[in-house]
Amino acid sequence: MARLQILELPTEHHGDDMTTPWILVIDQVDEGTADDIARWPDDIAKRTGARHVLCFSDTVDIPANDTTAYLSNEGGDGTIVGAVRVRVEPDFEQFRGQVQDEIRRAQQELKQAINRDA
Repeated sequence: MARLQILELPTEHHGDDMTTPWILVIDQVDEGTADDIARWPDDIAKRTGARHVLCFSDTVDIPANDTTAYLSNEGGDGTIVGAVRVRVEPDFEQFRGQVQDEIRRAQQELKQAINRDA
C-alpha cells in the first residue's frame, strides 16, 4: 500500500512573513499506482501546495518523520508510550585544552613584552 510523507524544506523568511515549503513524498507504490501518479496533471504540486511530488516504488524513510521513538516495543502493538527526551551535551575537554593553551601562549607573549620593555 502506498504511503504519503511530507518532507519539510527550510523555512523561508519574507519580511515579517514566514513560509515552510514542503515536498509530498509517495513511496511503497506498486506499478499500477506509479502509472496512475505519472498521469497526474503537472500542476498537482501547485494544487496541493507542495513544491514538488516525488514517487518511489521502494521505501523512502525521511528521518524527520521517524516516530519509532514514540512506539512501544513491548508486545509490538504500537502503543504510544510518550515522548522520549534526549539531551545532547557537548564535550568541552578539547575546547578547554585549546583555551588553556591560548592563555599560556598569551601569558608568555605578555611576559616577553614586559621583559623587552624593562
